[in-house]
Amino acid sequence: MNEPYRTQFEIRCAFNGFCKKALKYEASNAHRDVRNRQLREVTFSDLTPDEESQLYTTDTYSFDEADKFFFVAGKTFTAKLLADALHALPEEKRNAVLLYYFFDMTDAQIAQQLNVPRSTVQFRRTSSFELLKKYLEGRAYDENEW
Repeated sequence: MNEPYRTQFEIRCAFNGFCKKALKYEASNAHRDVRNRQLREVTFSDLTPDEESQLYTTDTYSFDEADKFFFVAGKTFTAKLLADALHALPEEKRNAVLLYYFFDMTDAQIAQQLNVPRSTVQFRRTSSFELLKKYLEGRAYDENEW
């Protein structure tokens, strides 16, 4: 500072003026940026079908016979076998398994939805594994059988 004898009030006023000027210029910049962005923006309804198709992409999947099988612990399983195994479970156990593993629900959430205690949901879910194991062991193909 060149003026050593400025009062505290004068210093605050000078700083206040500086802040107001900075905010004014920043607001001006923000308004300019918004105006420039609005000039470049196009609504979806104004797009041609060709332009619209460039905004997204779709995945294509091919399902070969090899994709229908998966191998675990020397056994070959098909998606249909797994679906049949789930369908063979009693309905209350199947619901607990599906809600837990496919809908990412906790035991407490499942219990609230099914109106049963949480421990019942946990028992149904864990006991389902034994039933699924027995079902799949009897029907899975050994890799060596191919």
